[in-house]
Amino acid sequence: MNSWPSDYNQAWTLAGEVERRGVALHSGATTAVRLQPSQRPGYWVGWLQEPALPLVNLHPSQVRASQLCTALQLDAKRLATVEHLLAALAGTGVSQAEILVEGEEIPLLDGSALPWVEAIAEAGLAPVPGAVVSPVLESPITLQQGSSFVTALPADSLHVGAAIEFRDQAIGRQLFSLALTPETFVEQIAPARTFGLRSQVDQLRAAGLIQGGGLDNALVCDGDRWLNPPLRFSDEPVRHKILDMIGDLALLGLPRAQVFAYRGSHGLHTALAAALAGLPSSTSGCLA
Repeated sequence: MNSWPSDYNQAWTLAGEVERRGVALHSGATTAVRLQPSQRPGYWVGWLQEPALPLVNLHPSQVRASQLCTALQLDAKRLATVEHLLAALAGTGVSQAEILVEGEEIPLLDGSALPWVEAIAEAGLAPVPGAVVSPVLESPITLQQGSSFVTALPADSLHVGAAIEFRDQAIGRQLFSLALTPETFVEQIAPARTFGLRSQVDQLRAAGLIQGGGLDNALVCDGDRWLNPPLRFSDEPVRHKILDMIGDLALLGLPRAQVFAYRGSHGLHTALAAALAGLPSSTSGCLA
């Protein structure tokens, strides 16, 4: 695509189909996703191996696990690590699409949302009549878990921000925020890759996690250095936290709000999406 939508006010779907295959982060299995147009609002998941099963509309109430990824229970099926793909769809302005999956986990690809953005650009976007429905905040919402919190404030346009603190000197304290549009998402957030700590790798793998993780699809921090530089941004970790937050909020749809997370997590992000799901919806506002 030569250009992306200017904001998140207009409803968009894909103009064609596109498919990607790759290794899943936690299971290590090779899985696939086919993205295709939808005439229904929201994101609808179906199964490439069982095309007769009805598609399921994604919603925050389907979250069943949030340790190192967001996993959903979709009727009898489980689908994990949905956040990067959903961030790419919502971030580029695609408000409705069908997601057909082979396997139980979305491929990690390079660990960022950029390969999904490239896939969406390959398929192209098509406008859908009508405006995007978004939750309306009349008062702030703040959720806290220990020293971590996420907050959403009423606003006329969409702003997102995050702060993180790590003892590892290569990460340290980072803060980033921006007015989110499809263009700023693609340029400033989508390329940011997932990251982890070398000190935790063996423990996580022993627990059956990150079986498909490697230096080609995740940044690995070892104290005061990165095992696989260079970084795409000097503050790539905090930008990836924003990417994750966008993907988790996409289970409902991007709110018209200022959203900020301090030491955020998938658990906090999806809890905020669930809280937003209980609010009235409106098509009256424009997301900038």
